[in-house]
Amino acid sequence: MDVPESKELARIAEIAARATGDRLRGAFRSRPEVAVKRDFHDPVTEHDRAAEETIREVLAEHTPGSVVVGEEGGTRGDGGGGAGDVRWYVDPIDGTANFAAGLPFFCTSIAAVAGGEVVAGVVYDPVRDDMFAASLGGAACNGEPIRSAGAAQDRTGVIVTGYPNARELKRAGDAALRDYARLVESFATVRRPGSAALCLAHVAAGWSDAAYGTSVNAWDVSAGLLLIRQAGGTYLPLGGEPGGDDWDAPGYVACVGGFDLARSVLSEIAGLAPAGRR
Repeated sequence: MDVPESKELARIAEIAARATGDRLRGAFRSRPEVAVKRDFHDPVTEHDRAAEETIREVLAEHTPGSVVVGEEGGTRGDGGGGAGDVRWYVDPIDGTANFAAGLPFFCTSIAAVAGGEVVAGVVYDPVRDDMFAASLGGAACNGEPIRSAGAAQDRTGVIVTGYPNARELKRAGDAALRDYARLVESFATVRRPGSAALCLAHVAAGWSDAAYGTSVNAWDVSAGLLLIRQAGGTYLPLGGEPGGDDWDAPGYVACVGGFDLARSVLSEIAGLAPAGRR
């Protein structure tokens, strides 16, 4: 796919994401009723489902024949004719727990995959009306180019993470808590904002220096990984199948350009370097 085509897909993703804005802003801090999916750590509201349907309608209008993989509605589309080689990954509200409780850190994430690569993606923060958009031609926030740059080492860096989550604690127990303690001790600041997609967008913009995630899905990270790479940062998938797609890996490490990941405690915790090699 060429740059103009990817820019057009990014434009369509922006339209779809903005179509959810009024609804999400209007429902924010209304304490909507919350249901759960896998367990009580995995909430969903009527606004997640409604926002995804709105996004699907916009994408179907602009890219008929494409396939949409959504967090709430699964995979739909025939993949034949028109934009049949385009596969959209959609998270209508990444950070549902924040949205439902009234914490202003959540977003809509939409990405397009074609030809075996992520070619366009947007992360939209409806509270701040910030639109992060990436194509094969670069990355921007609200139309202004962004550059992923910031701290060079842990002691001056801000890391955003959801680690360890409940599943990680169940799997690794005290080892996960010890790793989290090492992050707290090594980085200048550790934050757990609650939205992987928006965390990645902030690394792309240089507003945070590193991010670490486990137990993620393609709709959480596909737009963010393109934002970071197009802005000059680093995104590394973790735990995926050999030869698998980066956006399908269940974990990731990301950092701004110029960050010394090789000497970071994060490299060791994420299994990128043997213990004691730093």
